[in-house]
Order: sequence, then structure tokens, then C-alpha cells
Amino acid sequence: MAAEFERIGRFKTAGQFREYLEQVAPGFPCDERVLSAAEGSPLAQPIRIGGRSVGNRWCIHPMEGWDAEADGTPSEHTKRRWRNFGLSGAKLIWGGEAFAVVPEGRANPNQLHYRPENLVSMQRLVEALLEGHRQQCGPDSTDNLLVGLQLTHSGRFCRPNRKDRLEPRIAYHHPVLDAKFGIDPHDDSVVLSDGEVGRLVEAYVHAARLAERAGFQFVDIKHCHGYLGHEFLSAYTRPGPYGGSFENRTRFLREIIAAVRAKCPGLMIGVRLSLFDFPPFHPDPNRGEAGKLGPGIPHEYPTPYPGFGCDHNNPLRIDLAEPLALIRMLRDECGVELLNLSAGSPYYNPHMQRPALYPPSDGYQPPEDPLLGCIRQIDAVRQVKEAIPDVPIVGTAYTYFQDYLPHVAQAVVRQGWTDLVGLGRMVLSYWEMPADTLASRPMATKRICRTFSDCTTGPRNGLISGCYPLDPHYKQSPEAERLKRVKADLRVSQRESSGPTPG
Repeated sequence: MAAEFERIGRFKTAGQFREYLEQVAPGFPCDERVLSAAEGSPLAQPIRIGGRSVGNRWCIHPMEGWDAEADGTPSEHTKRRWRNFGLSGAKLIWGGEAFAVVPEGRANPNQLHYRPENLVSMQRLVEALLEGHRQQCGPDSTDNLLVGLQLTHSGRFCRPNRKDRLEPRIAYHHPVLDAKFGIDPHDDSVVLSDGEVGRLVEAYVHAARLAERAGFQFVDIKHCHGYLGHEFLSAYTRPGPYGGSFENRTRFLREIIAAVRAKCPGLMIGVRLSLFDFPPFHPDPNRGEAGKLGPGIPHEYPTPYPGFGCDHNNPLRIDLAEPLALIRMLRDECGVELLNLSAGSPYYNPHMQRPALYPPSDGYQPPEDPLLGCIRQIDAVRQVKEAIPDVPIVGTAYTYFQDYLPHVAQAVVRQGWTDLVGLGRMVLSYWEMPADTLASRPMATKRICRTFSDCTTGPRNGLISGCYPLDPHYKQSPEAERLKRVKADLRVSQRESSGPTPG
């Protein structure tokens, strides 16, 4: 299936890639040559965020970690990854990874989470990041570095006790996601009560206080990727003060921001937002091959469909009316200083959230050229930036550009499509890419993420997070052998479920 689309590695020059990109998306920006900081690269320009000067236009995205200790403290794997984030040379570190505000809100039992006792370990984690940054950029380089912590509750995707068992807490019963993830649509015990929501607001405040004391300069109130905050934005059918109207569906977010502002006035506040969403996808059972998943097709869905940022009568179309209204509200009423814009969810439509040529174990083959998924997100951010130019925005969906990621990143920043370019999966394998780009050093092409999705397949099957194909730290670990066995078993399972292959 992957052979249907051109592999980025096939293009030997930026000119060849630009020619292909022009066929896929005419007019999409991609520079011929990447400039260094000394040559005046747009990626090297500082930007003002919340009264602070941030030294360049590279950002490290928060990612879900699966390797903390059971008590929510960082392990040596966690500390190594955060040090690598510092070594990246990026001047905006958006949280490193998701930090659960309550233990029961974790997406897995090895996720960083709030406990008062975890303050010292989080201080050490920040220091590991700062040490890496000083090593890469110089002893005084942290003056224009901005570091935040992403605060989260995993909602529908909570797995606090076992990596193979969901313990969901949801905002409302969803007509498609309930069935997909095995939730009884008549079981209201999994729906958070209004009182529980109010107590969660206080939990965010406790976590924000810890973040401030640990040395973080901002917190992100996560509202993306199908987790609890994001789900509240589409709670059209929920009764009471947290559902129905736009005002009610945004109340959870507004209450958290107001409470954090009151208790932690020195913290800046950002929001990572899924700008739009689509219905869940699943492998097409009629087009799979032996040992391979089929390409993704959408589940059957009712209309109107409860999705934030999509046309309710045709939820495969983007509708940015409410997301734009929310962003204006965050700017004008809540004083949010920065935004990080993503889309969809890795759990139910990963091809639009993080485009890849190779699917994770719980995914499907790409139903479109993954470049289209990147372009869809980048263009949506362009529309937001055009409509609301005075909020600093981090853009998403760049990793799949691979060798030509810096060419695209430089072009979109130069043209004002986004303020900063965020990297997620790429820095798990090649964390120095921003620093190498700005210093005009040769690209480490053997470390460029090729979107094999092992960084998702591993954790989905109970292993620690990391880049198994390209990072020797993981490639040579015992978990790498376990991952090989998991993938082999999955191929056998898919082969058996697909039946005999036609001759």
C-alpha cells in the first residue's frame, strides 16, 4: 500500500522535491536553499512571547511519555529525552511531554503526573534540559529559552493502572467513539459529573503551582487529540454548564485558565488545540493485503456529527468558525500568550494528526499521500494566522517532509503562515536538526525520521517510548527485540484475518 505514494527519500535535491510538491499542492511554499543564522534565516529570528524574547522559531512539541516511574517521577530514559530536547537548539520547549494533573488521568501507568512529592524530580528534569541547551548553544544561552509544561487529563483514553486496559472518564457519550473503544453508551458512571469537573479545575491549579516551582515559565492547558479538554469542545449533547452552547463547551478551559491566573500570576499560559477534527477511521477490510492493514476509511457516522472544527453535516470538511471564535476568546478574554495548533487524534484518525507512510499497529495504511495531511494542517494554521495575526502560533505536521523539513519550515515562517515550527517525532531520532540547520551543518540523513511509527507501536504494546529504528539507545535495548516480536505477531494476525492472498 505504501508504494502508492512517493517516498520523500527518493528525491535527491530540493529542486526535485519542490517539483513534486508543486504537483501535489500548487503554490505551497518550499525554499530551494536553507539559510544559516549567520545568513539571516527566518528560523533564526527572535520573537516576543508574553513579554519575553524567544531566540528562534523552532519549537519542540510535547509528546506522550511511556517511561516514567510508577510514582510519576522521571526515569533515566525520561531525563535523557529531555536533555536531548535541550540539545536541539530550539528556543521554545512546549512541555517535553504530557503531565497528568491527577494519577487517574494518565494515558498509561508510566506517564509523568502530579504528586506534591514529585517537585524535586521535576526540577531535576528541567535542569537536564537546560544542561543540554547550554552544551549545544553556550553557557549563557538559556536567557532566551522558553520552557513550558503541558498539563493534561486523558479522559476517554485513561489507562492509569494497566497499559492494555482503558479506564475512561468522558465528557459525554459519543455516537461513534463509544463503540470504537468499548464504552457502554448507557453507562453514565464513566461520564464526569459537574462536581468532578470542578474538582479537576483545582487539580490543574495544583499541577501549575508545581510547574512554576520546578522552573517552568508557562503551562499548556491541553485541548487536543481527543483527550478530555478537547472532548469538552464537542460536548454539544452534554446537559448543564459544561455542554451545549459554545459558552458552556469552553467553560472548562476558561475556568482552568482563570484559576491558574489567580494562583500563579507569574506563569504564562498556552493552549495546544486540535484546530479541527474528523470522524474516526479504520482499515478497509476489502482492500487489505496478507500481513498488511487496509487503507483507512471513515467509520459510519450520524449527522449532525459532534466534531469540533468540522462541518457537522459533512464532518470530512473543515469548518474553522468555532476554532477562530475560541482563539479570539482566548486572546481577548483569557489573555493566553501562545497557541500550538494541531488536529484530530492519534487514537482514531492518525493519518490527519501525524501523517506517516507506515501505520502504527493500531492504525491503517494512509488513505492519501501523507503530504496532503501535512498541507491540510499547515494551511489551516495559515488561515488562523491570517485572521488573528497578533497571537504567537506554533504550527504542526512537519516531520513527514523529512530531508526537506527545513526548506518548508523556512518558507512558511518567511511568508508568515506560522510564527514557529514545532517538531515531535523528528526529535526522537534527530534532536539536533534545529541546531544543525541554523549552523549550516550537514544534515544527519541517517537519523531523519522516516515515519516508521515504531515510536507509537512500541508504547501501544506496552513498551517504553523512543525511536527504535534510528536511536542506538533504543535500537540496542531489550525492548527492541520485544518490539520485533510484537510486529511479527501482528503481521501473522493480519495475514490470518485477511484470508488467502489471490494468485
